[in-house]
Amino acid sequence: MNAQMDWGMANRLSKTIKPDGHCFYLAMDHGYFQGPTHSLEQPGKAAEPLLPYVDALFMTRGVVRAVINPAMSPALILRVSGGNSMVGKDLANEEVTTSIEDILRMNAAAVGISVYIGSEYEHQTLMSLARLVNECSAYGIPVMAVTAVGREVEKMEPRYLALACRICAEFGAAVVKTYYCQNFEKVTGGCPVPVVIAGGPKTDSELEVLQFVYNGMQEGAIGVNLGRNIWQNESPVGMARALQALIHEKATPQQAYDLFLSVKQGGK
Repeated sequence: MNAQMDWGMANRLSKTIKPDGHCFYLAMDHGYFQGPTHSLEQPGKAAEPLLPYVDALFMTRGVVRAVINPAMSPALILRVSGGNSMVGKDLANEEVTTSIEDILRMNAAAVGISVYIGSEYEHQTLMSLARLVNECSAYGIPVMAVTAVGREVEKMEPRYLALACRICAEFGAAVVKTYYCQNFEKVTGGCPVPVVIAGGPKTDSELEVLQFVYNGMQEGAIGVNLGRNIWQNESPVGMARALQALIHEKATPQQAYDLFLSVKQGGK
């Protein structure tokens, strides 16, 4: 960490980025635009068995207040942008939804906001990021910028993601969440702040997930912010434990997969 960083900012970052420099965030914010997503119909019940394995929970204030135990161990990263839905005209039409006062009341270790570079709402979401950084910096709260692509999955390529991540860092994001892609080192190499990997759509293979997480960390990411590939899995706890081993215990993808199978079959 930067020696000149304010103590409060450094303290909050230490709760979301562990001493090994890595992180495992559990994304459960999908309902803010998807509603009751499959396997996330009861978010409190879905989250409870996974919390022992993750460093931070990424969720909206409404659901946190409604169903999450305030005594949970992981840090809280609060989703603070929204204003769209799957049935609306454009997923990129987002603004900040949460006041700095409520962020402080929620005792968030960090906040997360989506930015839609290259969309009709690029300027709007970038200015929302700028204002959020201004407000949160005054209170030592890190901002995680999410390089969202909406429905335009063709944007998930290195040239675009490198552009989006760098711009988010330039605007003051402390961490950037983005998608894994080929030549991922071009994305992380051009971003001067830590990069975490987004999960994207659920994959058909646990080993595939573990492999892209491993590859991404070898290519410069500090960890992940995953959701569907964990809580939509047949063994969510097995997947969380495998990812924990991969991220914090230097397990290989195969070792982590073997651990997943063991937990799925009733082991620990």
